[in-house]
Amino acid sequence: MTKKPSLFFKKSPTSLFVFFGALFVLLFWILSRVINVYQYAVVGAIFEILWLPVIAAMFILLLISCWFLAKEKFSVKSLYLYALMISIINFLLLYLNR
Repeated sequence: MTKKPSLFFKKSPTSLFVFFGALFVLLFWILSRVINVYQYAVVGAIFEILWLPVIAAMFILLLISCWFLAKEKFSVKSLYLYALMISIINFLLLYLNR
């Protein structure tokens, strides 16, 4: 009898979406702080269009990850836990780097 290799993370499409969404939001804010987005008009326009949906996504992804993490009984193998940690880091970076 062969055993399947155990995966460390519980991967569902929703957990992957929330995790990579949190990563995208974090990268968006880090890049906006590092790169001068107004150096080129096109990049500045894209930034101006995207900043409000990214802020909304930040709050929504935080709530979704908390909800699903509670449903999974706060499992360490859940990607929602790591998405929550990324979201908290994102809030701290935005709050401390005004």
